Amino acid sequence: MDGSLTAEEPLPDWVFPPPGGFTADDLDRIPALPRHTELIDGSLVFAAPQTAFHSLVLCLLDTGLRQWAPKSLRVVRDMTVTLDQCNRPEPDLSVLRAEAVTADANETGYDAADAVLVVEAVSQDSQARDRDRKPQLYARAGIPHFWLVEKGEGRRPVVQVFELNTVTRTYVPTGIHHDRLKLPVPFTIDIDLTEIDRL
Repeated sequence: MDGSLTAEEPLPDWVFPPPGGFTADDLDRIPALPRHTELIDGSLVFAAPQTAFHSLVLCLLDTGLRQWAPKSLRVVRDMTVTLDQCNRPEPDLSVLRAEAVTADANETGYDAADAVLVVEAVSQDSQARDRDRKPQLYARAGIPHFWLVEKGEGRRPVVQVFELNTVTRTYVPTGIHHDRLKLPVPFTIDIDLTEIDRL
């Protein structure tokens, strides 16, 4: 048995969206949702299996961000961020205000108002969402910083860095980083991206 549905097996109720689409609260109410389910524009989005590059680059950035983050901030991985009632994506990494993370150990997600930085590593199955739709949604929700991580040569990542224009609620590119990610905002950061070769 390969785990796929047969013609005789009924589909779960959550396969069929309600009128007007799903809401952010539905992610906590629907039983047996697959891991890493996101809500984008009222629709449930399911993740494909993770690639080795995706796993390694997130390990590298997670470790680097934790090393440099001040005590007032926390780094979390694979946790949803509620942007509005129709959008609750799951950034690969988020940097959040510390008080939001320590408030409730059973939390299943966080509010956009508590996010300082969100990071998306582009996956084959989610290129359009990672490059286009999610940045639009994050910017509209007022998250100050966004990084988009792409696969460069070999296993090396390329990190595109964006900062929020608070007037237009859009992201402005501030740099493309290949071997070293050195930034003054949202806090002092200096990550050797070539370390991925040793992971």
